[in-house]
Amino acid sequence: MSDERVTLEELRGIDLFDELDDTELERWIPVAKVREYEAGEVLAEYGEEAPGMILLLSGLAQALIVVGDGLESAGYQRPPTWIGAVAVLTGGRLGARMLGVEAGRLALVPAEDFRRLAFEQPAINRRVMQQVAPVMTRVTAIEQNRERLASLGTMAAGLAHELNNPAAAAQRASGQLVEAVDVLNATMRRFVDAGISREEAEKLLALHAEVVDGEEERTALEALDAADAEDDVLARLEDLGVPEAWRFAEPLAAAGVDQEWLDRLAAVAGPATDAAVAWVAATLTARGLADELQESTQRLSGLVGAVKSYAYMDRGDLVEVDIHEGLETTLVVLGHRLKHTSIEVMRDYDRDLPKLTLRGSELNQVWTNLLDNAIDALGESGTITLRTRREGDRARIDISDDGRGIPEELRDRIFDAFFTTKEVGSGTGLGLATSRGIVVDRNGGSITVDSRPGETTFSVWLPFSQPADQVRGSPRESGAR
Repeated sequence: MSDERVTLEELRGIDLFDELDDTELERWIPVAKVREYEAGEVLAEYGEEAPGMILLLSGLAQALIVVGDGLESAGYQRPPTWIGAVAVLTGGRLGARMLGVEAGRLALVPAEDFRRLAFEQPAINRRVMQQVAPVMTRVTAIEQNRERLASLGTMAAGLAHELNNPAAAAQRASGQLVEAVDVLNATMRRFVDAGISREEAEKLLALHAEVVDGEEERTALEALDAADAEDDVLARLEDLGVPEAWRFAEPLAAAGVDQEWLDRLAAVAGPATDAAVAWVAATLTARGLADELQESTQRLSGLVGAVKSYAYMDRGDLVEVDIHEGLETTLVVLGHRLKHTSIEVMRDYDRDLPKLTLRGSELNQVWTNLLDNAIDALGESGTITLRTRREGDRARIDISDDGRGIPEELRDRIFDAFFTTKEVGSGTGLGLATSRGIVVDRNGGSITVDSRPGETTFSVWLPFSQPADQVRGSPRESGAR
């Protein structure tokens, strides 16, 4: 610190002191320690006790929130302004790192001196306390946005994996289907070249229908048993001189073809037996590939539909919500987290529950947070139970898990803003403050937790209806202090 003092004119330019007269303002001059700072210098560190209130006289400062191993900008502070007063007055730790972006001057009012003067001058105390709510609102919004982005990133990665499987299967099947069609086209030419008569063609069509129609009626178990005869089919195909017989043995055996049928086919087709075998096998393959394509596209369509339902696309703010649809589509979206575990999901739904008039897409964020936490609590195995029922004019939704439970000393804090069991900088973690805001503040419901080792239940109560013209929202504030 230098011996330089802040001037009355510099203090007068800071809005914190707007209500003070010159005599009151002069009391701040001897306690404000002036110094210069360099660009890139850390003026205050995240998570530490505030050394005092900073008066930014010139230059430019940036607030940075620590996220994992990196930093995210929370805004800039331009002079003349004041920084850190809320943390000093409330005794909290700094919620951001304050970095000097441009070199300048600042004055530091030590914490003890600031608290003394703030309480002696009610106008200062009142001005600082007025900023507590805006600061908390802004930081909360930043944390919630980061949490949403993290959740979206996780879900996007999972959905990309889920979509990739049927998409890859469809691409593979389409390529193989082209090959099967080429075989069918080539077979027709072979039949013509071999001089197959009309009568012989009719017999070949009958043999073809016998296999194809019979294959449709076969159960999966019968097809599996028939695969045991594959070696016999392969041996007979080789005896008949069919090139690359191994390519045809599996689909023919799975369809129930035996040596007797092959003998009948050879008796009709003669020198075109290999073409006739390829024709029947290609038809079976094409049908299987078509079924695979249909299944893959249905899976793709189902995933897209689940995402659309999850986000309530193309719907207004207030929508009619089917609670069960929301829970089920959320399970689809989180399917990538359950796929490689032995976690079982049990359902006990009251299917007679009417639809609710709520903010649907926001509500799905609640189910995402609660189910995601339940999966975390269980790890690789366990049971998640979903229950719904009616209680008066509200619907009750319970999401339970049989995991380790929430420690007693943490239960009263899990709905607090910024509370998390994760390491510092790893995010809000539980998402329960966000969930509570959506349920209570946005939809007029309530949310509680009951936990003991082996059973944790989050209960959500939601009204069946609410005024359509009711508008709820968070106040938009700026200028974190």
